[in-house]
Amino acid sequence: MSTSKLLKKVRQIEIKTRGLSNHIFAGEYHTAFKGRGMAFSEVRDYQSGDDIRSIDWNVTARYNSPFIKVFEEEREMTVMLLIDVSASGNFGTSKQFKRELSTEISAILAFSAIKNNDKVGVIFFTDIVEKFIPPKKGKSHILRIIREVLAFKPKQKGTNISAALEYFNSAIKKRSICFILSDFMSPSFDKPLKISSKKHDLVGLRIYDRREEKLPNIGLIPMQDAETEEMIFIDTANKKIRTNFAKRREEEVRKIKKLFPASGVDLINITTGDDYVKPLINFFKNRRKRR
Repeated sequence: MSTSKLLKKVRQIEIKTRGLSNHIFAGEYHTAFKGRGMAFSEVRDYQSGDDIRSIDWNVTARYNSPFIKVFEEEREMTVMLLIDVSASGNFGTSKQFKRELSTEISAILAFSAIKNNDKVGVIFFTDIVEKFIPPKKGKSHILRIIREVLAFKPKQKGTNISAALEYFNSAIKKRSICFILSDFMSPSFDKPLKISSKKHDLVGLRIYDRREEKLPNIGLIPMQDAETEEMIFIDTANKKIRTNFAKRREEEVRKIKKLFPASGVDLINITTGDDYVKPLINFFKNRRKRR
């Protein structure tokens, strides 16, 4: 992608996702993800209905009039985006590729975070950690992240969620909010997911395409694994082959959907071709209700 095309694409994504973030997600994000605690802000005159436990007795004694301490939520947090840039992201049969969808969602989350004065960092991963962008604030930092997601060329093609989580655990010491954007087609990652969920607030975003779930009946077709580059021919006209494929994939998805809640991690399922705003909004609202 040329520099001019890249900048144009970045601008398009910024306009779309920043608008969604400002008008839809910012408030939901704020209420769904609380700050780390309460920090002292000021003292003011006591008013009827104030909690007497908040009275500042030193100031009250000094001025011979009741004053109370006012506390505000410590809003600043660190948001980490763990973005799967493996070759399986270059797949999509409806409107856009999985990687393009992942880019838009990453941008929305990032803009929502900086709207609330949070830092945002990124870990790009395949079956290795490809790149780490330390958490920072500011619009220019977010635009850099979007440019990186669009133009980044990974060294590897596979997927290893465990490697990404282990690196994340060692790189980010303080508790943070971590969004993992992937199709989760990876070797087992049960243990690092559970360890991470105890240290951080994790959310999984499973980004997939419906054609990964079921084969269409279109006869003999060549199929190549994007990550291993293995090429095979499959007779999709064979009902047994289609059924077995669907059953295997259903079992894989069932394990993922069971693993996340068992590890104390929220999971959002988003498919290419569908509106991603609704599942994100529903997640934020449901999370707010649970708090």
